[in-house]
Amino acid sequence: MRTSPLAVGALTLIAILATGCTGEEGAGDGDGSEAPQSPAGVQPTAAPSVTAGIFMPPGESRAAITYDETAVPEGATSDVQVRVQDGSTFVQFSGTGLEADRDFGAHVHTRPCGEEPEDAGPHYQNEEDPAADAETPSTDPAYANPENEVWLDFTTDGTGAVTVSATVPWEFREGGAASLVLHERHTATDHDEAGTAGDRLACVSVDF
Repeated sequence: MRTSPLAVGALTLIAILATGCTGEEGAGDGDGSEAPQSPAGVQPTAAPSVTAGIFMPPGESRAAITYDETAVPEGATSDVQVRVQDGSTFVQFSGTGLEADRDFGAHVHTRPCGEEPEDAGPHYQNEEDPAADAETPSTDPAYANPENEVWLDFTTDGTGAVTVSATVPWEFREGGAASLVLHERHTATDHDEAGTAGDRLACVSVDF
């Protein structure tokens, strides 16, 4: 069957018009949904820093260490993403293979992971508690709070997976933060207990 030049031209015009209706900048995928949004406080142009690892016992890894293989079994995975832009910092932790349906506390700490849980040092604080020291960590809620520190408390799902994030309106001091530590329970907020979350179960060294 032959198609006349007039018919070809009409078909071409229809195709152009159809393209113009669906190819507008910012349009969705055709189902009326909007494009995915970036996490709160972070612009989509902010390139993330990603630290991924597999939890191993002390001595077998320096990047992701488990100190409690019931809560954080060997082979569980960790993914930490950090975005810094316009004076704010976004931190996200994703994990798989953790103990299922369990509460964890999680905070950014000042030193890298080591053989012992205490090697990661105290919590990183944007404004440091003048009353705290290496032997006496800050428990004053004026300093030990989720606005002055990075808290990522979470509860795993039935498979032991989680993704949790926090955004704070400041940037880490260079060399001041070096790890993310998982604790045995959600973080306390009461005076003289603020910032505490029980034993350190696992640690991930991160270049913040």
